[in-house]
Amino acid sequence: MDFDENTQEAKPVPAPKSEVWEWTKAILIAVVLVIIIRVFIFKPFIVDGPSMQPNFYTGERLIVSEWVYHLRKPHRGEVVVFHATEEKDYIKRVIALPGETIAIADGKVLVNGKALDEPYIADAVKRYKEETGGEYNATFQEQKVPDGMVFVLGDNRVDSTDSRVIGPVAYDKIIGRADIVFWPLNKLTIVNHKE
Repeated sequence: MDFDENTQEAKPVPAPKSEVWEWTKAILIAVVLVIIIRVFIFKPFIVDGPSMQPNFYTGERLIVSEWVYHLRKPHRGEVVVFHATEEKDYIKRVIALPGETIAIADGKVLVNGKALDEPYIADAVKRYKEETGGEYNATFQEQKVPDGMVFVLGDNRVDSTDSRVIGPVAYDKIIGRADIVFWPLNKLTIVNHKE
């Protein structure tokens, strides 16, 4: 009991809150938040294979934003992760949108007959041509992208299983947009989604 000096009456000391209960509540709230973020907002993804070099390499870990495509459809140039098979997810870049035509001729990617500017692979294209004399982009016959789908390509056009092989990707197969490379730490960066 504490005593008030003016009244000299005994006042009850408030019972201390259980520190264990406070820690338990904090941990439970943190776990619920992590589950919500993990299930509904962001997912980790590990790059596997050379198909997105020189921009992404095997073993790099990414944060994939799932929420963005609940608000809008994918845009050209965005790097997406999608279900390629029941067992395997792929990472590729959106090149053509529903209703557009896609073709590759003379080493150029053509969307609706117009050459696509691809600054994200410009150095790789130049280096490949200097080293091999060949075209970085192999010829692909014109194709129209169906409604509700996108045409995706790997940045490493000479070694990528993408829409040239597996066909266009349906919106409902897209998991989300790759937004951050978080591992290794020296590669920590925000993904550049340039058209």
